[in-house]
Amino acid sequence: MNQQALPHKDLPHQDLPPNDETRPSIDMDRFWATIERSAQIGPGRPGGLSRLAASDADKEVRDQFVAWCREADLAIRIDGIGNIFARRAGTDDTLPPVVMGSHLDTQFNGGRFDGILGVLGGLEVCRALDAVGHRTRRPLEVVNWTNEEGARFSPPMVGSGAFTGTYALDWALGRADEDGRTIGEELARIGYRGEMEATPHPFDAYFELHIEQGPILDREGMQVGIVTGGFPSTGMLIEFSGETAHTGPWPMEKRKNALIAGARFLVAVDDLGWVHAGTGGKATAARLIAWPNKPGILSDWAQAVGDVRHPDPTTSAVMAEAMRRAAFEAAAKADCGVEIRDVWQWGGQIFAQDLTEQIRGIAAARGYRHKDILSQAGHDAYFIARHAPTAMIFTPCKGGITHNNGELCTREDLAPGLDVLLQAVLARADRHD
Repeated sequence: MNQQALPHKDLPHQDLPPNDETRPSIDMDRFWATIERSAQIGPGRPGGLSRLAASDADKEVRDQFVAWCREADLAIRIDGIGNIFARRAGTDDTLPPVVMGSHLDTQFNGGRFDGILGVLGGLEVCRALDAVGHRTRRPLEVVNWTNEEGARFSPPMVGSGAFTGTYALDWALGRADEDGRTIGEELARIGYRGEMEATPHPFDAYFELHIEQGPILDREGMQVGIVTGGFPSTGMLIEFSGETAHTGPWPMEKRKNALIAGARFLVAVDDLGWVHAGTGGKATAARLIAWPNKPGILSDWAQAVGDVRHPDPTTSAVMAEAMRRAAFEAAAKADCGVEIRDVWQWGGQIFAQDLTEQIRGIAAARGYRHKDILSQAGHDAYFIARHAPTAMIFTPCKGGITHNNGELCTREDLAPGLDVLLQAVLARADRHD
């Protein structure tokens, strides 16, 4: 692949040295070594990671990220929900920064690239600029958002949600894991709870590089995905209340088994996905826990998590309402109480069209096979799009396998997306309008 940039109206060639050897470029050996080091922290099943938010493994990878950033002379700031911002000064440092990022936490059975690519890719952009001595006009920042996955603390994307004001800071800090430990307590324990600003600092733009987490790019032989938006999605956390009783003598007509209410709800959610599968809809029965959840006794409490998503906003809203009704129907049939404890929503046509067009133009100018694509997963970029012009770039991953220790990307899979990120950030940060 020819790495020389072809002329493109959005690329500020006048700001760069004319010699191609001194133009910034991604060093894949350096980047891959960084990915490999990350993959040693918080190992899970063979080949994968289990690096949960605010855990000891999360502390270790945060420490390593901060060390890398300081080696690159980036200034570190940590906010009250543990988001880490690493700043590279611009020639006009009074201007708002161009920001890159994603997350370093993983699922219980996570892979080595999901989220991690966006954070370490942003670091590599800064290193590439340092290698040729290029200082952008606007400052750059690389951010690691806290608890994107929501694996340990529900809901997902808590760090970016608190930063943008989508979630109140106190509410976000109070999210608890299964053992009753809160995000706030655990961030303080690992030394990553900073002071939250009264208002988030301004961004000039935000770019998030991410693996697709789906099979489309890999199946079609595409090198870069131009993310035009996200599936409108709704998630719900439902609690059911019943009564404990002996599983033997207690009459069926008197039973109030919260476990059954939760199970019926989740079956209804799964069925909802199949109803709309033909038009691209998906519904997930994600989680069910109950207490006491033991043989010989009915459970008097259960908590269930489900979500729905569809590329069409109207259909997605219909699915969300059907999921809400399913919770009350399941409770009624089991003679249990029900409460919708949390609802979270994201997706839609939320990304900045000018940034998306710029990324598309850069991918074409660099000669990469690319296509427009909708994101089917949740990302921090969804919340940041409420705060600043935002764009996402996808890279392929083998078979679309993710949230799985079999998640796999090669250098060749990632290099085009990293290059497009570098060129897009450079264009945005050096512009003079």
